[in-house]
Amino acid sequence: MSSFKTFLQSGHGPTLFSAFLYFSFSCCIWVLNGAMAPFIGETFDLSPAQKGLMLSVPIIAGALMRFPLGILSQYIGRKNATLVEMGLIAVAMLFGFFFVKSFNDLLAMGVLLGIAGASFGVALSLGSGWFPPQHKGLAMGLVGAGNVGTAVSVLVAPPLAQWLGWQAVYGVAAGAILLPMVVMIVFAKEPPDIDSHASFREHIACLFEKDGWVFSLIYGVTFGGFIGLTTFLPSYYYDQFGVSKVQAGQLTMLAAFMGAAVRIVGGWISDRWGGVNTLTLVLTVVAVGLVLVGISSSSLVLTTLLLIVCFAALGAGNGALFQLVPLRWPASTAVAGSMIGEIGALGGGLVPNAMGLSKQYLGSYTWGFVFFALLSVVMLGVMRVMQIRWTRTWAEKGGRARVAGAPAAAKYVAPRKTARQR
Repeated sequence: MSSFKTFLQSGHGPTLFSAFLYFSFSCCIWVLNGAMAPFIGETFDLSPAQKGLMLSVPIIAGALMRFPLGILSQYIGRKNATLVEMGLIAVAMLFGFFFVKSFNDLLAMGVLLGIAGASFGVALSLGSGWFPPQHKGLAMGLVGAGNVGTAVSVLVAPPLAQWLGWQAVYGVAAGAILLPMVVMIVFAKEPPDIDSHASFREHIACLFEKDGWVFSLIYGVTFGGFIGLTTFLPSYYYDQFGVSKVQAGQLTMLAAFMGAAVRIVGGWISDRWGGVNTLTLVLTVVAVGLVLVGISSSSLVLTTLLLIVCFAALGAGNGALFQLVPLRWPASTAVAGSMIGEIGALGGGLVPNAMGLSKQYLGSYTWGFVFFALLSVVMLGVMRVMQIRWTRTWAEKGGRARVAGAPAAAKYVAPRKTARQR
């Protein structure tokens, strides 16, 4: 407890909590269509491929909105950016409540749900901005644990949909988003960890650096797997095992909650053991676990246990990767985090589509799980090659923060061309 108290005293606790609450509610709303998919599927009589498309649209839309929101936050402040976004979320939920009448309307609603998915990079940068480098992994892990909102969504939305009707759940969400807005206004303070004199080109420098793309692709496996599977699993449990719509949400909640909770542990372990070391273990567990999930589809209990293990690894991986981000981009964490979150979350859009196509054209969901396991293996190989340079420039061995007296990460920049090279 004393070490955690020291951690809180090194930053600004109320801002950390405000960012966590904002991210939690955003995640909850982002996956609403996935949580209510069994109800929606019955209403519109959707095929497996149509379900996959419906579930992937909010993920892809949210991913594409992350980077623009991160850029906006660099100019109007992260706190103000969160308030703008939450206001738009409320309007989007009212559209869902009043105007979704067809499958095309549902796809449009998926785009609007993506507004909630844009919160990631800004939330993590806002919450961790007051904390020193040696505590940023834990701070980002605590804010990132707002992924628990996905577990709340799949637990709460199905009973509400059964009681009030699934469209009414959008109306409930429109009212609920007011709570984190009020908390953000009252308690959050804008962190000082930003270079207000940086040019637009410097703000978006991560777009032109190899490290940014490698981080993004790794995140496509860890967070993409987390959000994609969370969105898909209610449909999977309902179709594959014949459980009720509410039970499908409850089973999904077990895995999603584990992934969100272990994200904190992933950040904490990475502060001590190193993000690269943690990600090596994570990607190995995910690859093996997803293959086993694919071949155990006849057992509800074994599938659930394996998914809990996979989600724990994915959650730890999310925390581990974002322990590395502020070390690599200390003055532009919001933009770098938003870019990585954007491209990484696009990986989540692959999951429902891959699962739906695998079921419709190959007769089984197994190959969808195998496909994502192979992506994990590929990214493990890429990371192990890249980490050789990382530990020579901006991180200690294994991906830990540089100790006092070592060359500062803030001073690391990509090599510039000489006049002769130009």
